[in-house]
Amino acid sequence: MSEERKTEEILEEVEGVEEELLEADTKESEEELSPGQELERARADAAEQKDRLMRLAAEFENYKKRMTRDKRAALKYAGEPILRDILPTVDNLERAIAQGELDGVEAEKALAALLEGVQLTLKSLLSTLEKFEVTPIESVGEPFDPTNHEALTMEPSDTLPANHVLNEFEKGYQYKDRLLRAAKVIVSSGDGS
Repeated sequence: MSEERKTEEILEEVEGVEEELLEADTKESEEELSPGQELERARADAAEQKDRLMRLAAEFENYKKRMTRDKRAALKYAGEPILRDILPTVDNLERAIAQGELDGVEAEKALAALLEGVQLTLKSLLSTLEKFEVTPIESVGEPFDPTNHEALTMEPSDTLPANHVLNEFEKGYQYKDRLLRAAKVIVSSGDGS
């Protein structure tokens, strides 16, 4: 149940208590009671209403504490789904390493199996990142953009005009619409001749 809905229910209950008090006052004014009886009835009603109000206030306080505790737990463990989805990648890397360490297998076959395992693991990790809206920034051949790129050096190039990304040293990534890590790039300084 949402926090707003619970608050609305409590407020509705308080309004109900107020209406009951008004109805009780109306009924009492219609009946003829002695002043002592009226006083006794009013005290009993007041005690009953006070008890209901105290219980309602206690329930609301408990609700606020529970919501605060739930919110803290949600924030504390917010990364859990991401980590759970990355664990298969760790398993695949361990399998790839174990495959590369097999005794009695030709080095070329072991290397090919290791390479294939690492490629599959990278593909799995990239799909997990994509699932959580982490996407790579395409840089090579694009104009240099200081908001998404970090220039490491400049090199002459016959194929790319000046201020375009010639090569990528480290890929950049975005998380949703926010830069997660800038790409470290080598920028073209233009015609090298």
